[in-house]
Amino acid sequence: MTIAGEDAGGAGGGIPWRKVAGEYAGMIAALAGLIVVFALGTDHFFSATNFRTIANQVPAALLVATGMTYVLVLGQIDLSVGSVLGLCGAVMGVALAQGHWPLWAAVLAAVGTGAVCGGFNGYVSVRWRLPTFIVTLGVLEMARGGAHAVTRSQTQYLGSVVEAIAEPHVLGLSLPFLVAVAVVVAAQAVLSRTIFGRYIVAIGTNEEAVRLSGIDPRPVKIAVFVFAGVCVALAAIIDTARFQSANPNAGLGFELQAIAAAVIGGTSLMGGRGSVVSTLFGVLIIAVLNSGLAAVGARDETKRLVTGLVIVAAVIVDHYRHRLTGRKES
Repeated sequence: MTIAGEDAGGAGGGIPWRKVAGEYAGMIAALAGLIVVFALGTDHFFSATNFRTIANQVPAALLVATGMTYVLVLGQIDLSVGSVLGLCGAVMGVALAQGHWPLWAAVLAAVGTGAVCGGFNGYVSVRWRLPTFIVTLGVLEMARGGAHAVTRSQTQYLGSVVEAIAEPHVLGLSLPFLVAVAVVVAAQAVLSRTIFGRYIVAIGTNEEAVRLSGIDPRPVKIAVFVFAGVCVALAAIIDTARFQSANPNAGLGFELQAIAAAVIGGTSLMGGRGSVVSTLFGVLIIAVLNSGLAAVGARDETKRLVTGLVIVAAVIVDHYRHRLTGRKES
C-alpha cells in the first residue's frame, strides 16, 4: 500500500507542488474576484480598516475549520464542534467569574475540556465502531446541555479580565489572528510533511488497506479528534475574549461553517484529500462574502441564501474534479 504520494490523496506529502500551487491559485482568484466585485459595488469595502476587521473576526472560525479539515480528511465528521465550543467557553467563564481563577488556569480548563470532548468522540466511535455522525450528534446535545448546566443558563460577563487576549497587537491584527495563522501553518506542515499526516490521509483513502499493511488506525483516529477538540477550545477562548462574556448558546451553527469552509477549500467529504491552507481560503471567502453582502445592505436571509449556494456550487465542483482526477489516474 502507498502511504505517501498521489495514491494517498490530495493532502499527502507526495503531491506535486505544481498541482498544489494550482489549487491555491484557484482559491486566491476566487477571493480576489469577490473583493473586486464588492469593492466596485460599495464605497468603503476596499480599505485596510475593513480588511483588518475581517481578519480579526475569523480566528475562531478558522481554528474550528482547521480541526474539521483533519476530521474530514480522515473520512469522518464532527457535528459537535459548535456545542463543544459553547461548553469550553462556559467552563472558562464560570472559572473566571465565579471561581475567580487566574486567567491561565481558566484557559487550561477550557483546553482540557475540548481535549476530553474530542477524545470521547474518537474513543467511543473507535471502541464500538460507531459512525462518527451518530456519536458526535449525541455529543452535540450532551455538550450543549453541559454548557447550560455549568452556567445555569446564564451568560457569564467577564469584562476586562479577558480583553487583553483580543486586543490588536501587530499592525492592527489581534493575537488570536496571529495564533490562528500559526496553527494553520503547523497543521498543514503536519498533514503534508509527517508520517502522522500521511497516516491520516491513508486512513481516509482506504482504512482497510492501512489495517492490512500492519498499521493500527485507532490511535490516529482518536488523536485527530483530540486535536479537533483542542482547536475548538482555542476558538472558545478567542470567542469568549472577543465578546468579554461566556454564553451557553455560543457556537450555534459553527459545525456548518467549519464544514462549509473546508468543502469550499476543496477538502473531500469522502476523506483522503484536503488542505488546511485551502481551508483558510475557504474561511476567508465566506468572511468576505458575508462582509460584502452586509456592505451592500443585503438582509440576513439573503446572506444565508447566497452562502448556501456557494457551498452547493463548491460541492458540485469538487464532485467533477474528483471524477476528472479518477479518470486521469485510471
